Amino acid sequence: MKLTPSVRQIIAIALPIMIGSAAQNVLQLSDSIFLYHLSETDFAAIGFVGVFYLTINAIGYGFSKGGQIIIANMSGRQDVAGIRRNFQALGIFEAILAITMFLFMYFAGPWFFGLFLQNKDVLNACNEFIKYRSFGVFFSYIGITLIALYTGIAKTKFIMIETIFLLIVNGLLNYALIFGKWGLPAMGIAGSALASTIAEALGAMVFILYLYFDKNVKDLRIFSIPKIEISLIKNQFNLSAPIVAQNFVSLGSWFLFFAIIEDMGERALAISNLVRIVYLILSIPTWGFSSATNTIVGNLMGQRNYKPIMSSMKKTATVCFAMTMLIALPIVIWPDIILYPLLGSNDMSLITDSHPTLFVLLAIITCNCIISIYINGIAGVGATMTGLRIQTISAIAYLTMIYLVVDIWQATLNVAWSTEIIYWLVQLAGVIWFFSTVKFDKQNIVSA
Repeated sequence: MKLTPSVRQIIAIALPIMIGSAAQNVLQLSDSIFLYHLSETDFAAIGFVGVFYLTINAIGYGFSKGGQIIIANMSGRQDVAGIRRNFQALGIFEAILAITMFLFMYFAGPWFFGLFLQNKDVLNACNEFIKYRSFGVFFSYIGITLIALYTGIAKTKFIMIETIFLLIVNGLLNYALIFGKWGLPAMGIAGSALASTIAEALGAMVFILYLYFDKNVKDLRIFSIPKIEISLIKNQFNLSAPIVAQNFVSLGSWFLFFAIIEDMGERALAISNLVRIVYLILSIPTWGFSSATNTIVGNLMGQRNYKPIMSSMKKTATVCFAMTMLIALPIVIWPDIILYPLLGSNDMSLITDSHPTLFVLLAIITCNCIISIYINGIAGVGATMTGLRIQTISAIAYLTMIYLVVDIWQATLNVAWSTEIIYWLVQLAGVIWFFSTVKFDKQNIVSA
C-alpha cells in the first residue's frame, strides 16, 4: 500500500494506533486508579514497579518497531512475500525475547527492586505485583507483534477495538481482584497484577482470532509454516537494537527518576505517581502519532518518494500538538474537577498538592508531543543509531541534573520534575542537526 500522507490520512492511521500503542499505558492507568483507592503505599509502589514493567514492555515494543518500519517499507514496495517473511521473523524473535524477560522478572525482580528501594512496605508491594505480572509478558509481546504488522500495512482499525476490549476486561478484573468482589479473593496489588495479565491473555486471543479471519491480510498467508530466517531476524535486530536502547534509556531514566524521588519521601513518590498518571493520559496522542510517523516515513522511503517526508512530519506534529493540548489544558487547569471522577476520595490533598507540578508537566508534554514526532521520523528513515546517540546524550544531561537537584541541592519536587525539560531541549538540538544535514536518498532501511 502506497501512502500519500494528507492530514486526513495521518489521523486515520494514527487514531487507532494512538489507543493500541498506549495499551500498556492504559493498563498502568487502570491499575493506578484502583490502587489509589486501596492505600497510599500501594499507590506509591505501582508508580515504581509500573515504570519497571513499562521498561520491560518497551524492550519488546522497540524490537517490534524495527519490524514495523521494515514491513511499512515492504508495503511501500508492494512486496507481499516480504511482509509475511518479516512478520514471521519478528514473531519468532519476540517469542524468544518474552521467555528471557519472564525469567528475569520472575526470578531476579525482587533482587533488582532491593537495589533501589529503602521503604520495606513499598518493596514488598512491588514484589507481590511482579510475581503475577511477569506472566503477562508473553501475551503483551504477542499483541506488540500483531500491532507491528497492522501498523506497518496501515490497517489499524482493529487495534483500537482490541485495546478497548483489553481496558474493559482489565477494569472489571481489577475491581474484583483488588477489593475481593463477586466471590473472588481480595488480593490487593497482587490482584491488580493478575487482572492485567488475564486481560492481556484474553486480548491476545481475540487479536489472533481476528488475524485468522481478516480478509484484508488473506493474501499475506500469515499462518503458513514459518521458516527460521536468521538473516531477516538479524536485519530486524540491526535496525531495532538502537530503538530498543532508546526506549530503555528513556524509560530507564524515568525509572531512576522515581528511585531518586523516593529519597524525598513516600508523599513525594505518591504525588509523582499521580502526575505520572496524568502524563500517561496526555502521552496517548504522542504514542499514536509517533508510531504513525514510523509507518508513513518508512512507506515513503520504500516508494523512494522523499519530498513529502518533512512536510508529513510537520503535519503530524501540528495535529499531535493540537490534540494533546485539547486534552491537557482542562486537566491541568481544573484537576479537581477532571480527576475527581477517577481519583476522588474524602482526602483530596494529594490532588491539591499536585497542582504546581501539573503546570510543570504542561511544559514537558508540550515539548514531548512535538519533538517525539521528529525523533520517530529519524527512526523511520533508518537512522536508528543516530536517534540512539541523541537519546543517550539527552538522558545523561537529564539524570545528571536530577541528581544535582534532588540529592545535592535538595530542591522542591516541582524543580525536580522541571529537569525533564532539559531532556527534551537536548533532543530538539539533535533533531535540528539531523534534519539539516540528512540526505534521504543515502539512507538505507535494512530489509529483505
